[in-house]
Amino acid sequence: MTLPEAFVARTVRDLGADEAAALCAALDTAPAVSVRLNPAKTAAQGVPRVADGAAPVPWCAEGRYLDSRPSFTLDAAFHAGAYYVQEASSQFVGRLVGDIAGRRVLDLCAAPGGKTTLYASLAGTEGLVVANEIDRRRVQALCDNVRRWGTGNVAVTCCDPRTVCDAEAWFDAVAVDAPCSGEGMFRKDDEARAAWSEGNVRLCAARQDEILAEAWRALRPGGTLVYSTCTFNREEDEGTLARFARSVGGELTESDRVAVDPAWGIVCGREGAFQTFRFFPHRARGEGFFAAVARKADDAPGRSRLPRGRRQPIAAVDRAAAAELRRWVAEPDAMRFGSAGDCCYGWYEAQAEAVAALSSALPVVYSGVAMGQLFKGRLKPDAALALFAGMERGALPGAELSDEEALRYLRRQEIDAARLAEGMNLVGCEGRPLGFAKRIGGRVNNLYPNAWRILKN
Repeated sequence: MTLPEAFVARTVRDLGADEAAALCAALDTAPAVSVRLNPAKTAAQGVPRVADGAAPVPWCAEGRYLDSRPSFTLDAAFHAGAYYVQEASSQFVGRLVGDIAGRRVLDLCAAPGGKTTLYASLAGTEGLVVANEIDRRRVQALCDNVRRWGTGNVAVTCCDPRTVCDAEAWFDAVAVDAPCSGEGMFRKDDEARAAWSEGNVRLCAARQDEILAEAWRALRPGGTLVYSTCTFNREEDEGTLARFARSVGGELTESDRVAVDPAWGIVCGREGAFQTFRFFPHRARGEGFFAAVARKADDAPGRSRLPRGRRQPIAAVDRAAAAELRRWVAEPDAMRFGSAGDCCYGWYEAQAEAVAALSSALPVVYSGVAMGQLFKGRLKPDAALALFAGMERGALPGAELSDEEALRYLRRQEIDAARLAEGMNLVGCEGRPLGFAKRIGGRVNNLYPNAWRILKN
């Protein structure tokens, strides 16, 4: 599909004829393929085969370029959460958000979860990432990717930005990956070309203005604001930042300088207090992307508070239940346990109270790690527990499957009972847990979630 004429004309005006021609030519070439490794899993389990020997993404320590696009759906390591298929340019936000270890981060427009999982890795077990998605149709994919990543330090909310940002001055960093006209996706998505219009650019810019205003309320004084889009036009990029800066005035200040190697091909700039970074596919090895960073001034007004809680969805578990749950995690003293509905959950101690307070005030649809249900004092484990990087793998027998057997398991097909011990087993491939299965004599109950099963042949 050809590029929209109005887009080409505007690109010539903005970049000049030669630069615009180079960009438009690049948009008709094959996109780069990249993944980001999960350090919580690869540290113990090693680099998955798909990325073994792959070239690094220079601006992201865990990023890797692949020579070709494999069938990720048929790779057990992908389902085990060993890596996330993430476009290389978008991995750059990890450099912008700064040192967020042990901090609270709001990913305001989070689905499907690429940047959320990146922030979760950087925040560590003492940090908390709140991942918000307004679209109920997309929030399930976000939850699934959070479960698969398995860091246990994410709370997923499903509400409009205004509602989640009623957690005023509560976050150390707020990231806005704003809904945009998607020009940066033209190389890999013909639908993005077909849907593009100048009217949609203006509509997106207006929406971005509203989202940034809400994001600002949620950011504490001294905190970091990261803004990004996957589009090229200035109206949604520098224009949005300029309008936002005028609205907040002296409350906005520069962040620490972000170093960029010129060899990376990133076009660096500035829009007021914001450092800006443009990724053009004819210059940098990645898709079209724009990102910017600034800080909220230390003396900006704002008192940290959560909206008043109206419910208590998380209940404490008794001592016997806590003892059963503790044996399923590698660091029980670092965790706290509770129940929501009929499922038991675990949260890291450092942020457990914050998650409880958040859950009482906002629509949290998933948080921590779902551990499962208790029956007569014994845990029937949830599939998410198998993918939790902090699971105690000695809590039950393990069954190691071949590649072919792993795909049968992931399709919820029958697997050979001979490999399993009697009773509940942790099933994995190449040392990477995938889920649970229960052997009863010569029969195996495949407990992989039906909603997650592979349908592709």
